[in-house]
Amino acid sequence: MKGIFNWLDQRTGYREFVKDALFESVPGGARWRYVWGSTLTFAIVMQFITGIMLWMFYSASSQTAWESVYYIQEVVTGGWILRGIHHWTAQVMTVLLLLHLLQVVIDGAYRAPREINFWFGMGLLGLTLALSLTGYLLPWDQKGYWATKVATNLTSTVPVVGDSLQRIVVGGAEYGHHTLTRFFALHAGVLPFLLIGLIVGHIYLFRRHGLKVKEPKKGPDVYFWPDQILKDAIACLAVVAVVLVFVFWQHGAHLSAPANPAENFSSARPDWYFMFLFQLLKYFPGDETILGIAAPIWGAVIVPGALFGAFMMLPFVGAMKWRLPVVKWRLGDFCATFFLIACIIGFVALTYIAFDNDYNNPKKAPAFAASLEQANRDAARVKALIKTNGGIPPEGALSLLRNDPLTQGPRLFASNCASCHAYGGENGLGVVAADTSAADLKGFASRQWLTEFMSPDHLETSKYWGDTAFVKPEEGGKKSKMVNFVIDEVAEYGDVEQTMLEKLIVGLSAQAKLPAQAALDAASSEAIAQLPELLEEMTCLDCHHFQGNGKRPDLTGYGSVEWMTAFVKDPSHKRFYGERNDRMPSYGAVNDKSAKLSDREIGLIVDWMRSPEVETPSPH
Repeated sequence: MKGIFNWLDQRTGYREFVKDALFESVPGGARWRYVWGSTLTFAIVMQFITGIMLWMFYSASSQTAWESVYYIQEVVTGGWILRGIHHWTAQVMTVLLLLHLLQVVIDGAYRAPREINFWFGMGLLGLTLALSLTGYLLPWDQKGYWATKVATNLTSTVPVVGDSLQRIVVGGAEYGHHTLTRFFALHAGVLPFLLIGLIVGHIYLFRRHGLKVKEPKKGPDVYFWPDQILKDAIACLAVVAVVLVFVFWQHGAHLSAPANPAENFSSARPDWYFMFLFQLLKYFPGDETILGIAAPIWGAVIVPGALFGAFMMLPFVGAMKWRLPVVKWRLGDFCATFFLIACIIGFVALTYIAFDNDYNNPKKAPAFAASLEQANRDAARVKALIKTNGGIPPEGALSLLRNDPLTQGPRLFASNCASCHAYGGENGLGVVAADTSAADLKGFASRQWLTEFMSPDHLETSKYWGDTAFVKPEEGGKKSKMVNFVIDEVAEYGDVEQTMLEKLIVGLSAQAKLPAQAALDAASSEAIAQLPELLEEMTCLDCHHFQGNGKRPDLTGYGSVEWMTAFVKDPSHKRFYGERNDRMPSYGAVNDKSAKLSDREIGLIVDWMRSPEVETPSPH
């Protein structure tokens, strides 16, 4: 074995290299404060290893990126652990870099002759943040897509070259597939290549100038092996432990719904290490100018650029040797340390304010909570759809959401119906409905909904017809016959009539064939069979039509898919309200007028309203 090592040393000189690496002198003895560089190098190696392994499964295409990440997260054995380690190590690297930078400044290791090494370190910080930014997009989910779109839009604020720079970054005029492939090339190729070059240069310069020790020394000089290596190893294990805690706590890393360029994402935010910039830009409104320069340019370019320039000038600031009285601290070191700590405090403060506004101050971010909740529902929903569908279809996972009533129904309701109707007191997307003027449609045609609708205590409330022309007619008008019937006659019902009304409601609701009431309807065959007789006996056919008898509106198939679809298409049709229709527009094509909603969109709304996952349960 010795012969093999001798042969290898003769041809590579590895023993000299190992000796230089392990037996370097550590002035003043081993210290915990020296571990940050080693932990950072260890974290970068972890990123390279896990990144290459993830690359083996990843497909950089707008049609397959999310799907490949889902495959890693949900299908590959241990894939969620692999992805989680890569994700959380990236978060930890930013913290380690800041700690390393702070230690370098406090120890004065940024001053001559170490200026270039300090600048290399600043370059490493910039590259690490760039890697995080480009990696944020690669899952091609809603969170990463919209957050990165916001970030890349900032490049257009750069004077003169902004628009051209944005086109280069985005990969053209449109934000899409070429943006993803460009970011992947940067994340997996260009930036790691530059990072390795800076690391090699950084280590070379570090070895050339040696370790800078803050005076006075703690103790006698020792070799790097074994004392400092032991501390470094323990610190690296601590980094692994922290990363694994987050990995198992979050089951890897979060994956939101597939990116949908056609659907804005109000809760889009950068990752935490860019939230300070997100908050800073709020103090520079787009409609203002400062010294003749547009405010966003100050927030996105000038202020950050000035701070970065100040960091690069720290070695020259630190050259000031005059010592402060009493504390005997070099003026240069005092100014550099004060500046760095002030920047860290500002970073923490802006980051805290940004998160506090999102999570604890609804007035500052009114749509954030609802959008985030909807995004979480979509993320859970698409995974459920993949399982029930037996996999991801060839057209991609997004198609499952686009054709899913539980996903698209509430969105279409919010944008087309919520100006008049509420859905359980909300707009369909979790936002409390305001100024509605028509009935709340949650549980429409269910037994509970009809029971309350036919109740004198409920019909004239804002939940049902209280704010409609049926209850509040225009000047000189009259309340509708239905309202008078409920208020005047139903209110006087005795036990016999009330029992008949309950049976009528059961039979009428059964026509809707709501999935949530399937078991109840199956056990109510008697009431269903008696419905025609009950409608006639209770004089309903004096005003309503049913199976060829009576007047309009038509109750045949009331609440069914066909009935609801036809009603939404044209409520003014003679089958329904006719001329008595109260403001509800026709959403289908009527009298050569184009449709407000396609048949598919109307079907999604109807199916969502009828879904057992949102249906109001029967009280019986």
